[in-house]
Amino acid sequence: MDNEKKLSFTRRISQANSTEMVVIIYDIALAYIEDAKAALQGAEKDVDAFHSAVGSLQGCMSELVNSLNMEYELAGNLRQLYNYCLRVIGASEARLDADGLTEVEKVLKPLRDAYDQISGENKNGPVMGNSQSVFAGLTYGKEELIESLSTNTNRGYLV
Repeated sequence: MDNEKKLSFTRRISQANSTEMVVIIYDIALAYIEDAKAALQGAEKDVDAFHSAVGSLQGCMSELVNSLNMEYELAGNLRQLYNYCLRVIGASEARLDADGLTEVEKVLKPLRDAYDQISGENKNGPVMGNSQSVFAGLTYGKEELIESLSTNTNRGYLV
């Protein structure tokens, strides 16, 4: 994952409520799946990059498992799905095969979309209290496009 993508995820995380955080974890997991697949494409396969992406993907899956609220019946079903995905990811890593990752992707995308649909119903504020607000925009100069980034001066400290 490149630094620009990481920065984008960091900005999203700083402003996300609890449901949006789950959507972000799904997005990160899907990005690592793409990275792992890309590492195996072409004549020269980058095995180290594949293992790195798969390890990060497993970390995302573990975070999804740990974030479940087991008071609800649905959480048990999601845990089984996540554990299935972890098994498939492990088998794919052992075989250096991206087919299993495609299967995991097919499981995660509909779940991500479902969480994205219900994230608007969560009226709780951002999980990270007192975090920096980020506003970005573009202005047009005479012969150039200028990107501006404005943040509050609080920088996360209580005033």
